[in-house]
Amino acid sequence: MKKVILSAIVSVMAFQSGWAQTPTKDLFNGENLDGWVIHGDEKWFVENGELICESGPKAEYGYLSTKDFYKDFEVSLEFKQEADGNSGVFIRSTFEGTKVSGWQVEVAPPGLHTGGIYESYGRGWLIKPEPEKEKVLKEGEWNTLKIRVNGPDVITWLNGVEMVHLTDEKIGQGQGAIALQIHDGGGIRVKWRNIKIKPAEVQ
Repeated sequence: MKKVILSAIVSVMAFQSGWAQTPTKDLFNGENLDGWVIHGDEKWFVENGELICESGPKAEYGYLSTKDFYKDFEVSLEFKQEADGNSGVFIRSTFEGTKVSGWQVEVAPPGLHTGGIYESYGRGWLIKPEPEKEKVLKEGEWNTLKIRVNGPDVITWLNGVEMVHLTDEKIGQGQGAIALQIHDGGGIRVKWRNIKIKPAEVQ
């Protein structure tokens, strides 16, 4: 048993070391939406080097997904919530119109579990941050979100603070794109920048 545990620890340490040594790739070029796909009628555009999402006239759900699928990766980005700010970052997700199959790392107004993990059209909330961590979000300012996905394990950080760590076999079996969300209801505007991934291995 000790050998098994030691082997697992060594494996995790080697994996983490691999992340540190892997170069990053820009998912967003700061100029246009090359490499991305719009799902729905909500607004996605680039302005002053920033990616912006806004509610459209229909005030429905909208998504912007990568054309490529990513399995195991670490993605980091900055977001700034304006107006409502209810959004999210999806992992290993696929789309039929604006119906998404996958998992969302929440980006939401204060007190609504930014950094938690939600399964759309499935089990709902899988894990929420501890209540004291809700204060990590900086309302109306730039925030840094990092998501590490390795097999069934997902870890999220907000502004350098670990928010949740989830091991889920269903997530481990998932395949799909990385995507940004705009929630339904209208009145939402969120800015994004510095969207980077490592390792950038396409499925």
